[in-house]
Amino acid sequence: MTKPFEFEENGKRYSCSVEARRAIPAESWWWFSVSGDQNRYAPFRALKGDTVESVKARIVQYYVDRLERRSQPADARPHWTQREKPQVPAPAAPAAAVTAESR
Repeated sequence: MTKPFEFEENGKRYSCSVEARRAIPAESWWWFSVSGDQNRYAPFRALKGDTVESVKARIVQYYVDRLERRSQPADARPHWTQREKPQVPAPAAPAAAVTAESR
């Protein structure tokens, strides 16, 4: 199943199509867009056994999960350059030189 299709779910209009990846190896991916969202998504490869219902279920689940993740507060992590620098031991004092006079 590689024909484009559209469907409505929870008041949103989904437009789905298969497009070839522009890299090697060339693979086909399901792309979709959702009404009210300016982005397009390609969450998974097109498989031989895909049906409208199986693709629809995966797309809706992906998009619901995405909205859930976006609604969560940002994970506040310190920037990596702000890490504490490791303690470097001070160099040992040079050993006293043994001279002929000190013998």
